[in-house]
Amino acid sequence: MDRKKRNEEEPTMATGIDDDEELSERASEEEVKKGEYTKVVSLRYDEDPRV
Repeated sequence: MDRKKRNEEEPTMATGIDDDEELSERASEEEVKKGEYTKVVSLRYDEDPRV
């Protein structure tokens, strides 16, 4: 696959966004009504490595 084409298809995030803070912020009622929100799913590996 052409490198340029592949890069265009990869998801990107605007520079300066603090992942945890910005992605955890809930959409306002107005944003939800307008459909201006994105569902974010966070997966965390939560296992005690000492076990």
